[in-house]
Amino acid sequence: MSRPLFGRNVYILILCCAPRKWDLAAPYTRSMFTGIIEQTGTLLSLKDTGGVRRLTVEAAGLAARLREGDSLGVSGVCLTALDVDPTLFHADLAQETLDRTSLGSLAPGAKVNLELPTAAGSPLGGHVVQGHVDGTGTLTALDPVIPETSPHFDKETTDWTLKIRVPENVRQWMVPKGSIAIEGISLTIAGFDGEEISIAILPLTYWRTNLNTLAPGAPLNVEADVLVKLAYARMQTQKKPEMELTEAWLVANGY
Repeated sequence: MSRPLFGRNVYILILCCAPRKWDLAAPYTRSMFTGIIEQTGTLLSLKDTGGVRRLTVEAAGLAARLREGDSLGVSGVCLTALDVDPTLFHADLAQETLDRTSLGSLAPGAKVNLELPTAAGSPLGGHVVQGHVDGTGTLTALDPVIPETSPHFDKETTDWTLKIRVPENVRQWMVPKGSIAIEGISLTIAGFDGEEISIAILPLTYWRTNLNTLAPGAPLNVEADVLVKLAYARMQTQKKPEMELTEAWLVANGY
């Protein structure tokens, strides 16, 4: 039997996060996502209510599948649906969410990416996304691969190149060809220069998500791949500690 690449904790993580068998009538009680956006919603309001900030999102279609207390991903942030009706839902933002994500800075009319938790047995079309955002990056460029000046340019069908300056606290987990969640979207890192990542965006992703509404300077929710985090943490624990040069060591070694 082969050994797990990153230890058995990886398997424990996946098994614990996986929802029970798919049941259309059952509420979404777990919170593992895969970064495949189902639809976008429209932010209707963001109001302070009793020590928390409550957002209201219009999401015809998806909202009708929610029940009070269900989890869902909103632009990469795992939230709890409240006061649900067939066309919209509410969710409260804790201070940690306001500090670590871009949701508190959104204005009414902003588009947000929506995803329901993944059911056990469903294809993992993206990668394991927890909905625990590590920080916000800054969109520095989102350019069509075919220049707009080209006679072959077609905005509906061109690929795009997305560039993001990532926050310092997540840079150690940026691995070229590795996975990353941006605004809840499962994407692949094409390149990393130490501060900025570049990502290839397909037309389907561009038009199905909120990327087509964003401009340079926009804050983006960033979640590094949890498997990379686990591998990095294990690597750190296996490093030999650097020798500490002390007076006692010098005396004991004849200096």
